[in-house]
Amino acid sequence: MKILVVDDENIVLSSCRLVLEAENFEVLLAESVEQALNIIVSELPAMLLIDVKMPAHDGMYLMEKVNEKWPGIPIIVMSGYPTNGTVKAVADLGAVAFIAKPFTPDELLETVKSVLQKEKYHEKKESPGN
Repeated sequence: MKILVVDDENIVLSSCRLVLEAENFEVLLAESVEQALNIIVSELPAMLLIDVKMPAHDGMYLMEKVNEKWPGIPIIVMSGYPTNGTVKAVADLGAVAFIAKPFTPDELLETVKSVLQKEKYHEKKESPGN
């Protein structure tokens, strides 16, 4: 399963890659919204892990673009600014989970696996014959 991690900080990108690849996920990395959009077009990841605060365009902008063109891709938002306003804003844009930075490898894996379980439940519930 392909997971695209979008963050302007290399330490976050490399840490997420290390943790997720250890669990056999295929990890794609983007340092900007523009790079992320190009990767989504060519790779169509199964899940996005997006930072909120980035230069040029932010994570909210990316979420809006993803929702327009690829609705249904689950999005986990990560932020070093976990205010109630930020959490509400990303939830309103359809984020399925929020993780505050800094997070531990276990917190990251727990969040990703929780989202995957929810997605599988929804697929089963919506499939014909159930």
